[in-house]
Amino acid sequence: MLNIALPKGRLGDKVYEMFSQIGYDCRAIYEDNRKLVFENAENGVRYLLVKPSDVAIYVEHGAADIGVVGKDILLESSPDVYELLNLGIGKCRVAVAAKNGYVEQPDRVLRVATKYINIAKNYYAGINREIEIIKLNGSIELAPILG
Repeated sequence: MLNIALPKGRLGDKVYEMFSQIGYDCRAIYEDNRKLVFENAENGVRYLLVKPSDVAIYVEHGAADIGVVGKDILLESSPDVYELLNLGIGKCRVAVAAKNGYVEQPDRVLRVATKYINIAKNYYAGINREIEIIKLNGSIELAPILG
C-alpha cells in the first residue's frame, strides 16, 4: 500500500484530483464524512488527510511514503525529506507589510509579526537586519495596523 499524506482543504483536493487522473483514485474520499484515512486496495493506495503543517512530519517519520505540501511549510520547518517535484499549484508569496507612511529606522530593532518565524529570521539575517519576532497564527495583516 502506498501511503500518501495530503493536506486538508483546497490544495489537498487539487492534488487528489491529480493522483486520481493517473489511476490512484479512491472514491471514498468524496463521501461526506469525517474520516481521515481512505484506502483503495485495488489501486494499492491509502490517503492520509492531515493538517498542511503535518504532512512533512508524517513523511519524515515514515508514516507516509510521500506527501504533498506547500513550499512555505518546507522552508519553515526544514524537515528531513526529499523534495521530489514542484507541482506548480497552490501558489503563495511571503510579503512584508507596514503601516502607510512607515519610515525604516535601521538603528532600532525591527518588530516582525509572523507565523513563519524561520522564514522571517532567514530573510532578515540575509539583509543583516536585527529583528524581534512576534509569533502570530492568523490575521497577520492586522499586526501592522495595530503597531
